[in-house]
Amino acid sequence: MKPGLKWLAASMLLALPLSAQALLADCTVAGTGVAFGSYASPGSTSATGTGTVTVTCNGLGLLVSYTIQLTAGNGTFPTRLLKSGATNSLSYNIYTDNARSIVWGDGSAGTSTVTDSYLLSLGNNARNYKAYGLIPGGQNQPAGTYTDTLTITITY
Repeated sequence: MKPGLKWLAASMLLALPLSAQALLADCTVAGTGVAFGSYASPGSTSATGTGTVTVTCNGLGLLVSYTIQLTAGNGTFPTRLLKSGATNSLSYNIYTDNARSIVWGDGSAGTSTVTDSYLLSLGNNARNYKAYGLIPGGQNQPAGTYTDTLTITITY
């Protein structure tokens, strides 16, 4: 890396508290950001990072079942964008798998959602789901802090 060509690129999965009912269970969703760390420009190698989406259900649910969706943020599902200012951007994406081959989205444009269910929930039940991020190498952008905001939605 040459001096001055290093920056911190971070994508935040900001959780908007959402609630829904699964019989007598109340569920909320929260997320931690995906921090990619330093990326040299022009980037000859990819940068990766992970974050977590947590779904917590409280109360009584005989069958708690939900789907977790992510918005496209800046850009589109095939190419989400981390932005720095109005004109600088890095393409990246968020995946459901460690191989970073299944784009996590809303089920449209070739993306997948994460679904889960469980029987007989009483009290608090929190489940964590990894979000796997990837910034492809070879992108030439000026130094800066690059960010994006995604909204997490759970549906029953």
